[in-house]
Amino acid sequence: MARKKPSIYTSIALILILVYILLVGVGTIGDAFKWISGGEEGARKMFEFATNPLVGVILGVLATAVVQSSSTVSSVIVGLVAGGVPVEVAIPMIMGANMGTTITNTIVSFGNISEGASFNRSFAAATVHDFFNLYSILIFLPIEMIFHPLQIIAEHTSSWFVGGGSAKMGDINFIKAATGPVQDTIKAGCKLLPETIGAIMMILLGIGLVIGAVLFMGKTLKKVMNASVKQSINKAFGKGDFMGVVYGTILTILVQSSSTTTSLIVPLAGAGVLTLRQIFPFTLGANIGTCITALLAATSISGANEIFALQIAIVHLMYNVLGVVLFLSIKFLRNLPIKSAQWLANKSEQNRLWSFGYLFSVFFVLPGIVFLVQNLIGEDKKIEQVTDDKLPKPEEKKNFMIE
Repeated sequence: MARKKPSIYTSIALILILVYILLVGVGTIGDAFKWISGGEEGARKMFEFATNPLVGVILGVLATAVVQSSSTVSSVIVGLVAGGVPVEVAIPMIMGANMGTTITNTIVSFGNISEGASFNRSFAAATVHDFFNLYSILIFLPIEMIFHPLQIIAEHTSSWFVGGGSAKMGDINFIKAATGPVQDTIKAGCKLLPETIGAIMMILLGIGLVIGAVLFMGKTLKKVMNASVKQSINKAFGKGDFMGVVYGTILTILVQSSSTTTSLIVPLAGAGVLTLRQIFPFTLGANIGTCITALLAATSISGANEIFALQIAIVHLMYNVLGVVLFLSIKFLRNLPIKSAQWLANKSEQNRLWSFGYLFSVFFVLPGIVFLVQNLIGEDKKIEQVTDDKLPKPEEKKNFMIE
């Protein structure tokens, strides 16, 4: 007797369950990295050694890769500026944090590592975000260091928001509310083990959930993606680059995590539902949407340095908005991240060592080497942790330099 094909409703229910498992896995990996790295405090200690723009960028990458949350790291940077760190020192950190957040969707793409063509599409969809952020840094960092356009814009606009009160979105974080209990249960179980072993176990469990969810989701998507369904999805994502950016921005604001937004899109790429060119503007929107956390963190700062916290949050937003406008306006730049991601994906399909080498070298090995070198030789050049009685007055802020 022939096996009955599951109904479309059963398949959709299965996809939703797998999406939930994927989100739990991504959240579990993030919780584990925060646990083992010290979370916000760990990121704050790393930034003590950001004594020049290049090191600031690299430590931004490392801190976000380790903490697994650009939202957390950007909020830490806002707090550092509120504590006396100059805005011009914090801007490279923000740029690096943008780059570091892309590690999560790269990990998600490994769910298709055993399937050549699917892995190619998934890995390209994940790394197109990386290359956009990398090229943005290469373009904007030198300009910012010489002419300070982002800092100047932020200085002129931050005064509009001073005294506007504190804003929070934590109460409408539906994703965290839905996945939090399961993640907390997993963490509670792992905490029964020694700290390092427990954290490693959490990471492995999270990666296992992610890979399992992506693997089965890809197979299920291929079954349900008939011509009409594909046409509907392509119609939604085929309304042009602008609408792709809008979709990515809105979804990221709602879930408060660009890592979650871009991770959800990777299985659709792996299943061949969306093309790399359709995904690219969506990931750019995720970059803009993630800035909301830093802005909200800045609104909670009060006192003499409130305006400087707002400045760095506005820098974060303007940096991403200007990057999106620049790359989508110039054909060469629009194609550059796409072609780079496709080239790396092709290499990785031929030899998986390319993908592992890329992941560890870009996000951990190179930034880690810089951090260790700074840690060994830069003790006398650390950014001073300023106490309230040492905070510079607003009019003195521009003269406040690294010790």
